[in-house]
Amino acid sequence: MDFKDQIAQLASRVDKMIPQIQTEEATKNALVMPFIQILGYDVFNPFEVNPEFIADLGIKKGEKVDYAIMLEGQPCILVECKHHLENLDPHNSQLFRYFHTTKAKFGLLTNGLVYRFYTDLIEKNKMDNTPFFEFKLTEIKETEIAELKKFHKSYFNIENITNTASELKYLNELKTLIHNEIAEPSEPFVTFFTKQVYPGVLTAKIKEQFTPIIKRSFNQLISDSINDRLKSALNQEKEKEVKDAVIVDATSAQTNIVTTEEEMEGFFIVKSILREVIDPKRISFRDAQSYFAILLDDNNRKTICRLYLGNKKYLVVLSEISSIDDLFSKADLLKAAVERLDVKKVA
Repeated sequence: MDFKDQIAQLASRVDKMIPQIQTEEATKNALVMPFIQILGYDVFNPFEVNPEFIADLGIKKGEKVDYAIMLEGQPCILVECKHHLENLDPHNSQLFRYFHTTKAKFGLLTNGLVYRFYTDLIEKNKMDNTPFFEFKLTEIKETEIAELKKFHKSYFNIENITNTASELKYLNELKTLIHNEIAEPSEPFVTFFTKQVYPGVLTAKIKEQFTPIIKRSFNQLISDSINDRLKSALNQEKEKEVKDAVIVDATSAQTNIVTTEEEMEGFFIVKSILREVIDPKRISFRDAQSYFAILLDDNNRKTICRLYLGNKKYLVVLSEISSIDDLFSKADLLKAAVERLDVKKVA
């Protein structure tokens, strides 16, 4: 299972687990520790993940961080956890205090659902007030998974992450800003766009009139963009269907082969039987004038069986059948044929 699938699997379990998670400790065990494990770190090895890591603060001794992810004997990511129902905003200062007392380059604040990554972009050795990367586990996007993967043990490189952190921080802030402006345009935003199209003096009344127009313009632009993409995708799909149909028609015209409803019914029966031992996507067919072949991996050298569906019906591995329904009684023969042909032996 690759990294993306592991994240998706953890996210899919959240809704089922949440009702049973009553404490901060339970949040750590059920959500945060599995997340750290997916990043490739052994949560049971203190040389990789050090729990209750001590971060002394001058005269205040014994301050502890929930987890310190270690690199070459030094903390590289400090992880502060909260209960999954808690809002993370009030807790930034706590992680902020820990950050400058260690050699860690990154701070992670999480309640098991929302993950916020911090570093020191503005002032060296002083954690920024805002995260450079943030996502919600149950709503994580493809682009966010790609950024998160950089923190995986196999790919972790402080310099690489730091080099992209600034761009990522401002990219996310700009996206949020643009989203907010589109939802509720501010006065400077309205002024900027109104100036581009209105030749007269911008009075308060004019700006008030243009505010809903600008808001509607952006919403319509987004809607049109989405519709254009959908149309493009549908057109590509239609073109593919037409090409496939032309190929099928051309093949049929050249060979005078007609694939009957009974043959297709037989194919689907065989496919349903074999799905217990093989990925059904690997099962295909090729029709001929005298028989109907069912293949593994669309390979003539891997013929699972042939169906002869004339007056007398045969399943060749060779066995006579009285009707299509008799195929169910030949399940063991079909499975044995697949296992013999399939080098991978899919269980």
